Amino acid sequence: MFGTVVVGVGIAGLARIRDLMNPMPSSPSEHLKLLGFVSRRSFGNINEAKQISLEDALRSKEIHAAFISTENRSHEETIRMFLEAGKHVLVEYPMALSAKAAHELWEMAEQKDKVLHVEHIELLTEEYKQLKKEVAGKDLVKGTLHFTGHVLDENKAGFPAFSGIARLTWLIDLFGDLTVTSATREKQKDKNYSRMTVHFQTTNK
Repeated sequence: MFGTVVVGVGIAGLARIRDLMNPMPSSPSEHLKLLGFVSRRSFGNINEAKQISLEDALRSKEIHAAFISTENRSHEETIRMFLEAGKHVLVEYPMALSAKAAHELWEMAEQKDKVLHVEHIELLTEEYKQLKKEVAGKDLVKGTLHFTGHVLDENKAGFPAFSGIARLTWLIDLFGDLTVTSATREKQKDKNYSRMTVHFQTTNK
């Protein structure tokens, strides 16, 4: 069995705990054993999973991998700590708030001979797979992708573009590398409203 720990118990972290404790029959998850979870808040136990300290998770020889589900801004530091401790890491997107930091983390994982995997579960859904089939072999002339969400805490989530990075990953996976041609941001503080509009261009313009 492969010992694991979940770091962060928001929506994603709680889903990880649930899935690790109730793996799908005959799936690779059956070979993973959840040995605890780490959180700044005090929970005790969650569904029989016990809370452990970050220090214990890093030191434990029984824990081989960490599932990081914290706020965006802390991803980079947490990844570094677990790689330095000799653990494999799975992190919810985005891996870091800059490309430079992300490349450094990839290099660190390679040097440590550890797996560093950025998870984007939406790319594995049946709806997305169907969308990819529909656009295969077609030329993108023009398109618009619009989505909404709640107002993010920028101190934790990072610059607003990171709230849309999942959709950006969609577009790159569907249409290849993109170049930003313009970006604007509108804020209405009295209404707690913010909108970012970004224009991209594909490699064939």
